[in-house]
Amino acid sequence: MAKRKLQRFAELDLLPTIVHPLPFDGEVSHPLSSKWKSDFFKNEQDLVLELGCGRGEYTINLARMFPMKNFVGIDIKGARIWRGAKTAFEEPVKNAGFLRIQLERIEHYFGKHEVDEIWITFPDPHVKQIRENKRLTSSVFLERYRHILKEGGIVHLKTDNRSFYEYTLEVLETLKIKPEFQTDDVYGMDDIDEVLKIKTTYEEMFSKKGFNICYVRFVLD
Repeated sequence: MAKRKLQRFAELDLLPTIVHPLPFDGEVSHPLSSKWKSDFFKNEQDLVLELGCGRGEYTINLARMFPMKNFVGIDIKGARIWRGAKTAFEEPVKNAGFLRIQLERIEHYFGKHEVDEIWITFPDPHVKQIRENKRLTSSVFLERYRHILKEGGIVHLKTDNRSFYEYTLEVLETLKIKPEFQTDDVYGMDDIDEVLKIKTTYEEMFSKKGFNICYVRFVLD
């Protein structure tokens, strides 16, 4: 297992579908900030992020579903993000790329209003109260998204954790943000949007255990 992980890390350095945080390690903007469309994707299509993308299942499948948009999956776990970056390179999925960073630094990698849409798929709920600011729908993170999202930019959250879902709704209520849509049982709906049918490895696992999948969509003005 350790040998396989090392092989994947070595391969990441050769894949053009992934951007590493190094050698950039400063507090100023990354060279790709405000230039993802022109310099990385070589087009001016909408830019969509998946935060905490893991193996990149959502990023890859959204990219296949919407070839006229650009998608960037973001995660810090190299052994996981390798799978998505490799698929994007080998298939190829030309409108999908990956970025390996800590999400706390996202504002250094994307320019003001550069991003059109954000997906948050099955994030760590950080259940301990002292870790609230690490939750990807905390007011701290929402302010980071507000900086990089265009006006009217959409945020999607999909999670198996009912408490995290309810926490997110409470944060939105406090900030006077009314969700465009919400459900605490995606697969209990009569008419499921195709984008919500995409399943990550974690979703498959949690669904088999009987967990309901929750979803909320909202706009950060």
